[in-house]
Amino acid sequence: MKKAVLIIAYRNFQDKEYSVTREVLENGGMEVKTAASQKGTAEGVFGLKIVVDLSVAEVKPDNFDAVVFIGGGGALDYLDNKISYNLASETINQNKILAAICIAPVILAKAGLLKNKKATVWRNPLDEESLKILQENGAKFTDEKVVSDGRIITANGPAAAEEFGESILKLINEQYQKFLHHRSH
Repeated sequence: MKKAVLIIAYRNFQDKEYSVTREVLENGGMEVKTAASQKGTAEGVFGLKIVVDLSVAEVKPDNFDAVVFIGGGGALDYLDNKISYNLASETINQNKILAAICIAPVILAKAGLLKNKKATVWRNPLDEESLKILQENGAKFTDEKVVSDGRIITANGPAAAEEFGESILKLINEQYQKFLHHRSH
């Protein structure tokens, strides 16, 4: 069974980014778990309540095909830290898919994983801080809804959630095809 873990802020994650991404992955035949900075019931910006399966510290990339950071105002309060950076690095080291939407690509940038990679991030014209962080950490900012570079997928916000989910699914399915192809030869 293909598996993904969606990582959300314990408070103020982006409801639509979570629910739409989850729906696309589940409809594509994946099992989806939810991780947050702590266990309990996480709450989205618009009141969506989600029971957390794992704390971020408990997530082991070897158990998943994709590790996905969901955005929303709380993402940088709860997820912008060493535990997340280590998880993101470990995901890439294990050749797994690493994805982040909205403000969450900032976390990947600070973990040093977007150096010389094409990426996008949510930004607002009055506050270019997120864009600055990407650029300071060597990312090649690409102004598109969803950007894939190797096994890293970034998206710029709720409107991109469906395409984001589909991009993750497509990449996982491609990896499986390669793996099966390898095994049969």
